[in-house]
Amino acid sequence: MRYPRLRALLTAPILFLTGCAGVSPEAYVAERPTLDLHEYFNGRVDAWGYFADRSGRVVRRFAVEIEGTTQGDTLVLDERFTYSDGTSSRRVWTIVRIDAHRYSGTAGDVVGNASGIAYGNALRWRYVLALPVGERTYNVDFDDWMYLQDGGVMLNKSIMKKFGFRLGEVNLAFVRRTPS
Repeated sequence: MRYPRLRALLTAPILFLTGCAGVSPEAYVAERPTLDLHEYFNGRVDAWGYFADRSGRVVRRFAVEIEGTTQGDTLVLDERFTYSDGTSSRRVWTIVRIDAHRYSGTAGDVVGNASGIAYGNALRWRYVLALPVGERTYNVDFDDWMYLQDGGVMLNKSIMKKFGFRLGEVNLAFVRRTPS
């Protein structure tokens, strides 16, 4: 090309978009411990987390008690949330293992099906949540990344978006309780 500035202008958007593609779950295939969603959530798991708005300010904290039961390729998670303002809520997930790496899930406040892909110690879980705010309910996109750590700890970061704009994030730490 005879015009180097024109070449740079045409190449820059391609490089920018390629850089925004993000990491795929397959990048974690060699990471350990290996996350088996059905095994990890079968039984009692406790979690603590918070929602931070787009500026990073923590606006809501919560704790979650999770009871998981498995039957074949189906995992049912009964999640009971207690918020720092004294309110509570409940979500029941039904998650089906599609194959060695893919999952599909439903819950009462999830629009359509959630989809997940797990490799190594990581799971990417995506869904649309019907989120009540005041008198209205908004459908919000969630992009969860969960990373299993040693000692039964799993870390979770969820990015919330609406119309492609970041609303905030939810961060959680899960601890698997071992049967006594």
